[in-house]
Amino acid sequence: MPKTWFITGASKGFGLEWAEAALERGDQVAVTSRSESAFDDLVAKYGDAVLPLRLDVVDRDAAFEAVQQAVDTFGGLDLVINNAGYGLFGMTEEVTEQQAREQIDVNVFGALWVTQAVLPHLRARGSGHIIQVSSIGGVVSLPGLGLYHASKFALEGFTASLAAEVKDFGIKVTLVEPAGYATEWAGPSAVQAQHLPAYDDFRAAMTRIAARRGDPSATRAAILTLVDAEQPPLRIFFGEGPLELITKEYGARLDEWRKWDDVSKLAFGA
Repeated sequence: MPKTWFITGASKGFGLEWAEAALERGDQVAVTSRSESAFDDLVAKYGDAVLPLRLDVVDRDAAFEAVQQAVDTFGGLDLVINNAGYGLFGMTEEVTEQQAREQIDVNVFGALWVTQAVLPHLRARGSGHIIQVSSIGGVVSLPGLGLYHASKFALEGFTASLAAEVKDFGIKVTLVEPAGYATEWAGPSAVQAQHLPAYDDFRAAMTRIAARRGDPSATRAAILTLVDAEQPPLRIFFGEGPLELITKEYGARLDEWRKWDDVSKLAFGA
């Protein structure tokens, strides 16, 4: 049976790939971007199966209006994918107040507003699947991306709570955590903080991992498998390498916590 999707940040990258995958198999998709014209080609090819919507996700009222328009047009929603987001590159000291606030506004509050907007509709029908596009950067941190990591850790945090809150309403929740892909995330879509000379030596010494970048189009089959699953996971990596990286990272965390456990217990008191 065809499904109805609502995808933010769908004009390029994963959002566009997944919209096309859904449309190719006969689903209906409401696609959002800050420019409706970004979807002219999709509309020309798929007609009324596409609902192009102009949406800046940081605008809470606009998010509610866009969701309502999609519900009114298609009669309901089955899948909601919060994909809108970007990366802010800069050492913690280099990031400006405006850059920090905008990063959190888009990556955290944008997903929160859309989630809040769709929940009444999904609760009313007793079903639905909310997918939050997180990142490997939502479970492990690297230097030079501190505020981006903060945004994705926050997304992971509220989404894990959300999953427990809505389970009894028949609503499923998943965090998709992609590794490195050949998208515009680290290129034109990124925001760069102004470099401070104090960090130049550190930047020069940072080891660049020459990892193979995944093909965004390869995620089409994965996303369709995920949305069709009867019992989808709360968390899933997309790409090669994350499981090995996280196994090592979390092992080191456990080792450190164990090493300092006596001090932890000392802090509890008698």
